[in-house]
Amino acid sequence: MRKSKILLTVLAAGLAASSPALAKDPLRIGVPTSLTGPYVELGEEAKRGALFAAAEANAKGGVAGRQVIVEFGDTEGNPEVGRRAAEKLVHSGFKLLTGSISSAVGLAIGAQLEKWDALYISSINKSNRLTAESCNPRMFRANHSDAMDMAAVRPWLKTRGEQDWVVIAADYAWGRDSAQEFAAAAAAVGKNVKAQLFAPLGTKDYAPYIQQIKDHKPAGIWVALAGRDAVNFGVQGKQFGLLGSVFAISQSFAVPSTIKGMGDVAEGIWGIVNYTSTLDTPGNKAFVAEWVKAHGKEPANFEAETYVAMKTLFAAVEKADSVEPEAVAKALETVSLDIPFYGKVSMRAADHQLMMPNFIGRVARVDGQLKPVVEVTVPTEQAMAPPSPACKM
Repeated sequence: MRKSKILLTVLAAGLAASSPALAKDPLRIGVPTSLTGPYVELGEEAKRGALFAAAEANAKGGVAGRQVIVEFGDTEGNPEVGRRAAEKLVHSGFKLLTGSISSAVGLAIGAQLEKWDALYISSINKSNRLTAESCNPRMFRANHSDAMDMAAVRPWLKTRGEQDWVVIAADYAWGRDSAQEFAAAAAAVGKNVKAQLFAPLGTKDYAPYIQQIKDHKPAGIWVALAGRDAVNFGVQGKQFGLLGSVFAISQSFAVPSTIKGMGDVAEGIWGIVNYTSTLDTPGNKAFVAEWVKAHGKEPANFEAETYVAMKTLFAAVEKADSVEPEAVAKALETVSLDIPFYGKVSMRAADHQLMMPNFIGRVARVDGQLKPVVEVTVPTEQAMAPPSPACKM
């Protein structure tokens, strides 16, 4: 991480000194993310993804001749703290924002964009509300929503033998969205969700929730917990005999940060895989190779997803030939670009959702290491939930 920031500074200074094209106003991007709190590991991933994309762009002469400068703020995973962190970035000249982890933070930022004359492009927030009732002309999403994940899960769930399910989710916008979407998907294919349980962000003791799950005697559990919460639940779930005896699928277990924290407990767990370094395509192999050169390890999902948001923002700035939020927002509505691991992607103007494929996989050993491995690829046309009628811009 520190090496990447130094590299970015050196590249930016060298380019500014040597390239007349970089006399244009720089592209200033603010990243209000979780640098402390229960999502700190995910925030560090977002930070690395933003810095990598900026360094890559600056090494090629910037974005439309503009030097990319990235600044960070700590949201602590808290909506009010996140709003203040984003506002501070905006008032410092960083009006194009991305990188928040918590959907609640993303929604808090989104509500202020017009007032701030700013723009926000989500790289990680999954709550459907961002592209439904809370959508607005200055808010975009470059990652998969809960509805998109369920568009992938629903046909897969139909093939599973497990009939009775229980949901355990984080008690805020994302977790409740995820629980609602999974329950609807399960009902649509004739499955039964016996209970939905919600744990506060930062929960350390999951024993009461685990006992409640066991009392319902489900065949499967849907887990919508992330970061340290997911690790705590997974490790304790194994200790209390839940994981290993009940089939588990999650939006958060089949990701490197959770796998690292859970260790062997994660092996065999299924999950939504929005990105994995094991994707077997030439573009992804090239991306992984460049990432390994910079960081000495393979990219994780939130690093890659933040990279996607940054690249989407770059494409809009090039299209608009401007860094003014209003002009960039207008360009973002119809932007298209190539992403190394997804191929051609484009923004849907109706709800400001980036259209892209999705994946389902499980945690397995690859060359002796536990990694997310894709088992089902869902092409873009099947992975996209339709625009929400609640989105009225």
